[in-house]
Amino acid sequence: MKTLIKNGTIINEGKRYVADILLNEGIIQKISATISVTEQVNEIDASGLYLLPGCIDDQVHFREPGLTHKGNIYTESRAAVAGGITSFMEMPNTVPNALTQELLEDKYRIAAQNAIANYSFFMGASNDNLEEVLKTDSSKICGVKVFMGSSTGNMLVDKESVLEGLFSRVGALIATHCEDEATIRSNMAIYQEKYGAAIPIEAHPLIRSEEACFLSSSKAVTLAKKHGARLHILHISTAKETNLFDNKLPLEQKMITAEACIHHLWFSDADYANKGNFIKWNPAVKTAEDRAGIWQALLDNRIDVIATDHAPHTIEEKNNPYASAPSGGPLVQHALLAMLEKAYEGKITIERVVEKMAHAPAVLFRVQKRGFIREGYAADLVLVSPQPGATVNKLQLLYKCGWSPFEGHAFSHQIHSTYVNGNCVYANGKIIESGLGQRLLFESR
Repeated sequence: MKTLIKNGTIINEGKRYVADILLNEGIIQKISATISVTEQVNEIDASGLYLLPGCIDDQVHFREPGLTHKGNIYTESRAAVAGGITSFMEMPNTVPNALTQELLEDKYRIAAQNAIANYSFFMGASNDNLEEVLKTDSSKICGVKVFMGSSTGNMLVDKESVLEGLFSRVGALIATHCEDEATIRSNMAIYQEKYGAAIPIEAHPLIRSEEACFLSSSKAVTLAKKHGARLHILHISTAKETNLFDNKLPLEQKMITAEACIHHLWFSDADYANKGNFIKWNPAVKTAEDRAGIWQALLDNRIDVIATDHAPHTIEEKNNPYASAPSGGPLVQHALLAMLEKAYEGKITIERVVEKMAHAPAVLFRVQKRGFIREGYAADLVLVSPQPGATVNKLQLLYKCGWSPFEGHAFSHQIHSTYVNGNCVYANGKIIESGLGQRLLFESR
């Protein structure tokens, strides 16, 4: 049956206007000021609601296979659509690491059966699998992930010859985690000597320091410029790094791009006192000045997209002492709400939130016919109520890990409902098992 969404306030491509949208067979069939149909339709009155394109999250860790005590594609994709994220791109540091084409396709098979959101998976690079990476079909894969810093398993790429090979030979987008391993180890040794096993969480941004981030990010940029590679640096955490990027070209022409994550836009090192290991991420949440620099670069288009780096761990794991507590946290259920909160505060407009969380990821990754509200595009949509929601608490959470760094916060907006390929998969605070997501496909240029 067709779905007709009437009287919603569409926010799309920098504009805001009231219109009707007709969905048919997973596609946006028509957008008009008024749409009347004679056949039977499922009609939704969206008066007073914002209608946004579904968000595309270009960096998540959904933990399957191998780490499913923390989360899995089934649970975390449901949390994502509850937060207005209709497509995700997942990282390769699962167990086993996705370092072969066969292991990568195993993840696609799992998602095809379990993901309620649309999906893509990064191919993983290591010091030993360059030839396997070169088999990657860039029309079917979002990109190749390179850990130029500490990582899970066998995924630290620190051999110069391998890095040169990746940047000179890989035609797909190369997404990098940039922290200099030698700097981190040196800093850690200093703090271990000073504190022994009782290193305080406040040392985290000093151990995984500005210097560690900048050394690695600047190296990645140098390699990309040398070889003409498509480089996307993930989770920028320092103001200094933002100077590596520019806004001279429109996004579709950029070869070097960058991402800001929710936690680096929301928290600062002052929050460690209350949040502790529950805001321990790699790269670390750093100073308020760094946060301000990231915001400035985001708003002036040196930073191109907003993502989550959603990376759940159990409460028990997070309650370990600093040195043994894992880095990462769950964010997909509240990422859009967090940015709408910043719009409510006047930090950013909702139009720019839509640009950075839907349009820009689609353009940057060259996603086919998603990320915009356009006729003929996939009907990936989110209706948002501009009314405060309930205070975030554990009973509301859909993450398998069962916690959120936003617990105790009441957001200024609520997710009313989410549509993936025309199917309403979330409404009235409940997941609706009405259909599965689709594999993302990408344009070749």
